[in-house]
Amino acid sequence: MAAPTGAAILVYHRFGSSAGPRTVSDAALDTQLAWLARHVRVAPLRNVVAALRAGNTAAGRPCAAITADDGHRSVYTDLFPRIRRYRLPVTLFISPSAISNAGYALTWPELAEMQASGLVDVQSHTYWHLNFHQEKSRRTPDDYRAFVTMQLVRSKQVLETRTGRTVDMLAWPFAIHDAELEGAASRTGYVAGFLLGNQPAFPTDDMLALPRVWVSDSVRDAQLTRIVGPVCPIDVDPN
Repeated sequence: MAAPTGAAILVYHRFGSSAGPRTVSDAALDTQLAWLARHVRVAPLRNVVAALRAGNTAAGRPCAAITADDGHRSVYTDLFPRIRRYRLPVTLFISPSAISNAGYALTWPELAEMQASGLVDVQSHTYWHLNFHQEKSRRTPDDYRAFVTMQLVRSKQVLETRTGRTVDMLAWPFAIHDAELEGAASRTGYVAGFLLGNQPAFPTDDMLALPRVWVSDSVRDAQLTRIVGPVCPIDVDPN
């Protein structure tokens, strides 16, 4: 079987008993995770990024990763028990200003518990979930540059202090990014950034603008095969 040449990076947001906008039902999530655990070599996002940066996603290297954005509490109540059941690693992209503050959000103890499982990595979604286009339109150029730096640096610092782990990956809020933002991210220590491009990521892609595939409630086995199949051998040993 031919070796994969890229990686399918999947992205979720919210979970619940029923589906909704950006919400995957628990029943659909069970079906999706069971399929991934059975058919795909799922690895921590950090391993996938390292393979992409090295230009090496050959057989035996990771070919898929799971991510979840925004830090909704359903990550703890609905997703976490299921990734423990299926032993699947997940990377959470978090805006730390919301944690233990916003009503919808996770708490720091919940994040610590998930991280302690060894299955969950916590990375940056900027300090708060902002729209860079709006911020740029209402600020002077100097103020905007300082604001961008604050968002990137403060998120990284708070998360590293809270988790005790390196934070060097970033999901761009609303998938907004440009050369100026990428330059600021690189200068502040980020090595990978993520969008919502609905296609696999390849070693030739911009590492600070890697596409991810949004997984909706309607995605089932056949759709997962189409999403993951082009870059992952099917029925490989997930270990």
